[in-house]
Amino acid sequence: MALYEHIYLARQDVSPQQVEALTTQFKGIIASLGGKVTKTEYWGVKSLAYRIKKNRKAHFTLLNIDAPPAALAEVERQQGLSEDVLRFLTLRVDALEEGPSAQLRKRDDDDRGDRRGPGGPRPDRGDRGDRGDRRPRRDEPRAEGETF
Repeated sequence: MALYEHIYLARQDVSPQQVEALTTQFKGIIASLGGKVTKTEYWGVKSLAYRIKKNRKAHFTLLNIDAPPAALAEVERQQGLSEDVLRFLTLRVDALEEGPSAQLRKRDDDDRGDRRGPGGPRPDRGDRGDRGDRRPRRDEPRAEGETF
């Protein structure tokens, strides 16, 4: 069987429980046609780059699928008929990714807090030393003899 990464976007005004019900429905379709879903990740509500069917946000869900192409075609057909699904994308991959996806790893990285540390905004920069006087602005009067 082929390996796929499948992401679908659900309307923002449906509840997370309804999104979970959609995911369960799609998993059932895949299982009934001889495939299996190896990983499911709900990424939450995220802003879209542009409006899709008058929606500015959507629920994102990732499914890692090991199934025959006919099973995936039926899931995509059902998603096309569903009013709650805005978009979907399926990619065939050579191997499924183990562990959390890059999207979930990004969320964990964001929880690290302030990265600046105790040294102030840029502890890697040393003292700038004496830089000398700044040159005057164009609207300031110049001293005698200055030509620049």
